[in-house]
Amino acid sequence: MDLKLIYIVFFASVFGCFAQKDSLQNPYFKSYDDKVTVSSYYLDTSNNFQIGFTTNGQKNYIDLIPNRQEQLGLSLGYKFVDISFGFSPKFFDVNKDNSDSKLFSFNTRFYHKKWMQSFTFINQKGFYASEESVQVPFPRMRTTKIGGTTSYVFNDNFSYKTLVNQNEWQTKSSGSFIPNFSFYYTNLNLNNEPNSSNGDFYVFSLAPSYFYNFVISDRILIGTGIAFGAGINDIDGDVSALYQLDLNLKLAYNTDRFFAFASLNTINFIQKESAKDRLNDNISTVKLSIGYRFDPPNKVKEVYEKVNEKTGL
Repeated sequence: MDLKLIYIVFFASVFGCFAQKDSLQNPYFKSYDDKVTVSSYYLDTSNNFQIGFTTNGQKNYIDLIPNRQEQLGLSLGYKFVDISFGFSPKFFDVNKDNSDSKLFSFNTRFYHKKWMQSFTFINQKGFYASEESVQVPFPRMRTTKIGGTTSYVFNDNFSYKTLVNQNEWQTKSSGSFIPNFSFYYTNLNLNNEPNSSNGDFYVFSLAPSYFYNFVISDRILIGTGIAFGAGINDIDGDVSALYQLDLNLKLAYNTDRFFAFASLNTINFIQKESAKDRLNDNISTVKLSIGYRFDPPNKVKEVYEKVNEKTGL
């Protein structure tokens, strides 16, 4: 598999600096915003679909599953900039027979005080359709997803950044109610596969959630989160109701210099059974990471201060 650039210039927390003064003073979590963070990671992410349709009065379902692409990568972050580079090595068994498959994933998250805005872009090529015991390959099929979630954290003592990056660490157990509004657009392109057609899908949802960081010790914590809500799905002009169920789990180890974690995140959009044409949508990500923090070189700090002075960030 050719090298892939994934998470290009991944700007995590561009507006996070607005909340740094509060986090430095808060006894419930610790900020590492003044450190350079370098890490290596393993990443397995995919966007699966289940299509439901009615023929001759009977409901049928087909699972559209992308050819998996497991990745290794390196990440370097400082202040509000996080840059990562990943590739899909051949020694992973799932990558060996997927030479024509492609995966590009870009994610970023912005912070302003208690507000969070996430952004997701996923482009996949190479699927197979599964119905009971039958599997049919669609090597030219491609899906493109773009969208994100707007969230608001009610509890000042809860560190959401502990769950999504390593710029903060929760020091005392705390949780928060977090309402989320999500919007996603997905284009499904069969690329002239026989007896196929393309489709555009729009999802709007509102999902209340609750997150909690269990501090096991000074160095170990378990982060959890669950969201359940509802919304609407527009499939080529056919509007129907849907449910949203999100799950988050993170096991992390941390010192001021060294850190490691394993995380699992899923976003599930499930349409009601009564929908004539149904598209269930699942985004799942598994990530393993190990990293190190160190003081930035003086030259790096000088460049940052100049950018900060000119931009006001």
